[in-house]
Amino acid sequence: MLNEHKKGENYSIYLLIKSAEKRMTSKSSPYIRLTLTDRSGEIQANLWDASEEDVANYVPGKVVYLNVLQDEYQSKPQLKIQEIRLANETEPSDPSLYEISSPVSKKELQSQINDLLFQITNPTWNRVVRNILNKYADKYYEYPAAEKIHHAYRGGLAFHSLSIAKLALAVSDLYPQINRSLLLAGALLHDIGKTKELSGPVGTEYTTEGQLLGHIVIGDEIIVQAAEELGFDLNSEDMLLLRHLILSHHNKLEFGSPIQPRELEAFVLSKLDDLDSHIQLITTTVNKTSAGNFSEKIFAADNQAYYRPKTDLSEKSDQNDD
Repeated sequence: MLNEHKKGENYSIYLLIKSAEKRMTSKSSPYIRLTLTDRSGEIQANLWDASEEDVANYVPGKVVYLNVLQDEYQSKPQLKIQEIRLANETEPSDPSLYEISSPVSKKELQSQINDLLFQITNPTWNRVVRNILNKYADKYYEYPAAEKIHHAYRGGLAFHSLSIAKLALAVSDLYPQINRSLLLAGALLHDIGKTKELSGPVGTEYTTEGQLLGHIVIGDEIIVQAAEELGFDLNSEDMLLLRHLILSHHNKLEFGSPIQPRELEAFVLSKLDDLDSHIQLITTTVNKTSAGNFSEKIFAADNQAYYRPKTDLSEKSDQNDD
């Protein structure tokens, strides 16, 4: 596993190609920038002097055998490739053996989200959410929530949405003035546009539609389509409020939302989305860091390095509670 190796170590390993970008050096020599992964994490490597055959062979979704030197580049772990080839049928060549996936199984994700639907008591929002989740179920429970930043693994979209829905329950319990049904509906649908913005869980890329429109606009279109199929008035307050939550959930115009939150549940959803994505992003990065050290700087988290304590604080807290 990748997380078992340290800088300066030579070793052989099977890894899954997550992404492969053909690039050129300053001297116009072609190379492939590979992102490689197993269930313990991911790492980058450059395949220098890449031939056209290499470009054709080493594509996302393929498992490769590598002999490598563990190194660093700009304080980030990187592999120096000494040997690379495609894994053959007699070797562990099934991509599913290497994929990072949601910590909750697909079956359990579906079960928990189905249970949450009963807490959306507004009939308009309930029917819209059910219509969309049924229509996009295959992608909703398989797709990542992002290409790279957060929850970038199989099932990440549903897991991220479920996490925000659970936060919504807790917050609405604490603040009874919050409309639980609206906040839950927004939590479950806020990233539904990523089922079209992203290409899928293997070799995740942004689709043409995703690059030109973005998941927020696409998500609103999906909701509009569902409302029209169900015969709901798009000018009704119920539909305007639900659409507003989706359109404003990135909070600021510079973050991709065409409108800022102008309603309580919309404001809360934008904060819960930001909280969950940053907790996952920081946790993933810090987990790759040795205890007692600071992580690499995280651009999406104020470009700060985060400290990993020498003591596991979660375990210490559990012990103090006994």
